[in-house]
Amino acid sequence: MQGATIKITILSPERTLFSGEATRVSLPGGKAPFVVLHNHAPLISTLQKGVISWDGADSGSVAVLCGFVEVKNNEVTACVEV
Repeated sequence: MQGATIKITILSPERTLFSGEATRVSLPGGKAPFVVLHNHAPLISTLQKGVISWDGADSGSVAVLCGFVEVKNNEVTACVEV
C-alpha cells in the first residue's frame, strides 16, 4: 500500500529520541540490517552499532550503539543506547 504509514518510537534510557510516523524504517539488526514497511510481520530483534533511519514527513536518523526493537501492528518501538 503506497504511502501507508507506521508509527515509530525510538527511546534511550534518558529520553525519547523520536516519536512520529514514517513510511519506511531502516534498522541495523543484530544479524543484518533490515527495513520495515507498512504491514510488516511482527518481530523482535537485537540492534547492533549503526544508524536507524526513517522516511516520511519528518525523515531523519539516529546513530545507535546497541539495543532492541519490536515491530507489531504497524508500530516500530526501538530501545537503544546512543
